[in-house]
Amino acid sequence: MNGLCATVVDYPSEGIVFKDLTPVFADGAALKEVVDAIVEKFAGTFDAVAGVEARGFLLAAAAAYATGTGVITIRKAGKLPREVYAQNYSLEYGEATLELHQDDVPAGTRVLILDDVLATGGTLGAAAALLERTGAHVAGIGVVLEIDALPGRANLAAHNVVSLLHV
Repeated sequence: MNGLCATVVDYPSEGIVFKDLTPVFADGAALKEVVDAIVEKFAGTFDAVAGVEARGFLLAAAAAYATGTGVITIRKAGKLPREVYAQNYSLEYGEATLELHQDDVPAGTRVLILDDVLATGGTLGAAAALLERTGAHVAGIGVVLEIDALPGRANLAAHNVVSLLHV
């Protein structure tokens, strides 16, 4: 699986080394291995899986299907048609906003958040904050790849974070 990750230098801006896991997702055996490994780490602790746009959607949908749970989409600003909660956050290369429908998650729901890469923790921290605003409980955060040189884990210290690979 590790050999399937593509590295793109200076994307999306100069000085950023982007870790692209779409080749992993395109390989059926690798995708199954990733999803099975993540859901195994959180077995029995969640009622739904949230995916962060866009690659997190792939993982969340597969994990929800594999576990018979629901899937929740956390989207970039302006993509959802109903009333939303919005959360601004900082990225390694700028600012952004995530949104979640206000009525997508019943209070008390235990939600596992999934995304491809943990870098600074801004995106996943914003996703957790959105879910908590609905009254949901963040059961954990799972990622395929964690960039150890960046402060993502420290910025998510209040949450149970599981990474399958570290670089």
